[in-house]
Order: sequence, then structure tokens, then C-alpha cells
Amino acid sequence: MSTPHDHHDHDHDHDHAPIEEHDAHPGPFQILERAVRELLIEKGVLTAEQITRQIELQEGRTPELGASVIAKAWTDPEFHAALKHDARAAVAKLGITIPDAPELIALENEEGLHHVIACTLCSCYPRMLLGVPPAWYKSKAYRARVVLDPRGVLAEFGLTLPEETRIRVVDSTADLRYLVIPRRPAGTEGWDEARLAALVTRDSMIGTAVALPPE
Repeated sequence: MSTPHDHHDHDHDHDHAPIEEHDAHPGPFQILERAVRELLIEKGVLTAEQITRQIELQEGRTPELGASVIAKAWTDPEFHAALKHDARAAVAKLGITIPDAPELIALENEEGLHHVIACTLCSCYPRMLLGVPPAWYKSKAYRARVVLDPRGVLAEFGLTLPEETRIRVVDSTADLRYLVIPRRPAGTEGWDEARLAALVTRDSMIGTAVALPPE
């Protein structure tokens, strides 16, 4: 199994611009994707309709799918162990297919350790479980700054962690995706999966938020 890419906190004495919602111009990967798509259609490898169907399939996936996986892990020790051992195989047992997808690794937050997902090169993301990535995840500001100043970036999302908590930023790649297993909120003992899943947000599975306890 691949090893996560670790990044560590650094101290800074200068201000940062806020996280951008989107980039002003398409990046090199967006331009490359468009060129490859047009070439595949031109050469007859795929039709525009086939590409559109695949896009609709991916865009039809939502964070609720990932939330159901997390809720299952919180309530089923056997599935929890399987998810941490081989996440792709574990979600397949739930009927969540990931055809021709990259490797998937589930990283668990625990006391003293918090994971945050990024993709420093482009915008690799566990779309098969979380759907379309938010604009800020793809922005150059987030991709660069979360590696250098994770505490500062998390603070902008409204998340302040204890100083003794280690923040581990993991870097997704074209061959590897990550899913954060957030800590189960206190006060949810005896809850069923559906009720627990409602507490799991997209951002808590990226690591820019935590699953909040019931009000």
C-alpha cells in the first residue's frame, strides 16, 4: 500500500490572502483534460455521449455517500477495520463501485492527530465518495497554503485545534485518494447509521472541519 505524503507545520510571521473560491483562468490540467477529451472524440475512442454519461455519473455522487461509509465505520467494528486496511475493497462490499479508480486510503482522526486532504499538483479528490470537489479545494491558494500553514487555513474554515494536536496534511495524487474518518461526536451512543450519517459533512471527510455533536 502506498505511503501518505506528510507535510508539517511551519511558523510564519506574515499574513496570507484568504482562500480563493476559484482560479481566474483554467490551469494546465484543465487545458490538458479538454485537449485529451477532444482528441478521444476525434479518434473515435469515445463518443461525446459516452463522456457525458460518465461525467453525469460522477457528478451524481454526493458527500452523502461518503457519510454513509463513515457512519458504518463508526458502528461496525469489523467494517471499520476493513476500511482502514483496504478502503476500496471495503466500500465495494457496500455496493459502491469504483471502476478503474486509483487506490483509496482511509485515514482516521484521533485524539492528538488530525488529517487534512489536499492535492498540491492539481485537484485529485475522492469523487467516488464525495462527489464534485468544492471550488476552494481546487484553488491555488488552498493547495499551496494548507501545506505551509495548516493551522492558519483551518482557522479560516472556523476550525481551531488544540496546540498539542498534530496536523497531518496528506497529498493526493493521480494514483491515490484519501478519505478522512472524522472522530465520532460524543453523545451519539446508540444512534443508528442514518442518524449518525447526518452529522458527517463533506468538509469533515476532507479534514477542514470536524463532525459536530448533536445540538
